[in-house]
Amino acid sequence: MRKVLEKLVLSTFNAYALTKQGVRSFSTSSVTMQDKKTITIFKTIPSLREWKQKLAREGRTLGFVPTMGGLHEGHLSLAKQAASICDTVAVSIFVNPAQFAPHEDLDQYPRTLEKDLELLEATNSVDAVFFPTVKDIYPNGIPLDVEKQQGTFVEVKGRSHQMEGQTRPVFFRGVATVVCKLFNIVQPTHTFFGQKDAQQCVVVRSLITDLHFPISFHVGETIREYDGLAMSSRNRYLAPENRQFANVLYRALNKGKQVFEKDGIRDRKGIIAKAQEVVEAESETKDVKLDYFSLAHPRTLEELESVGEDGAILSGAIYIAGTRLIDNLLLDCEL
Repeated sequence: MRKVLEKLVLSTFNAYALTKQGVRSFSTSSVTMQDKKTITIFKTIPSLREWKQKLAREGRTLGFVPTMGGLHEGHLSLAKQAASICDTVAVSIFVNPAQFAPHEDLDQYPRTLEKDLELLEATNSVDAVFFPTVKDIYPNGIPLDVEKQQGTFVEVKGRSHQMEGQTRPVFFRGVATVVCKLFNIVQPTHTFFGQKDAQQCVVVRSLITDLHFPISFHVGETIREYDGLAMSSRNRYLAPENRQFANVLYRALNKGKQVFEKDGIRDRKGIIAKAQEVVEAESETKDVKLDYFSLAHPRTLEELESVGEDGAILSGAIYIAGTRLIDNLLLDCEL
């Protein structure tokens, strides 16, 4: 990985520095604007904390966007949102083993560091990238079998085992744990998550509240492809012939939202039935399989029989030729 980073920085940027503290700084050679940001890459916890302490002494706010890499416009929009609110912006890139079950795609998950850094640099919104190792985050190691794991883990009860948690029972335990660790390391004043992962937003908001993190929580809107498909790092798994109909989940959720907004249907059965019709029609001729649809309260994630005054999250997951995609739309609510 060190050789990859060195090759990246030397070939793409004209300013390069490596210290014993694990800090790299770079800026593009093609831009001459004085206000062009220079991104510093932190590979160790002590070096990042030293940088953060300097920010704190200067009274600067820090916006934090945690990612697993494989960046796309959805991630970049969060970085831009953070830059519009905060004095300084940090992005983490860490593929978190704790949120993958043994049968899931940890080994296949996109690792595109060179491209990720280029995309972040192009936004002119990011000041720092934290790129820790698995050993940094999980000193005791992190086997994918939960029964073999050792050390400290965090779980948000009542928010983690429904919806996505039904199919991925260890997922939010892993998310909550790594988010706590990153919050403790980075110590941001603000953090930014995308609406596409609505349940994750609810889990992290609860975590911040329950554990008294002094962090302001922000949700960025879902960024979509030209046909409505929610941008996702896993979209690259889709073969071209399957990509053509990959927006089926978005179309299904839209159908459910339409009968709510235009026809006044508020009951669970009526809303989800309309969404299911779209998926069922596609599955007759294409490799589409429904995982679930959910109509849930926007704060408790309790499954609803009808949409009340607090609104609802209408969400779902499908498999397209084995690739699992998720999406959601909000019914008269915000996250």
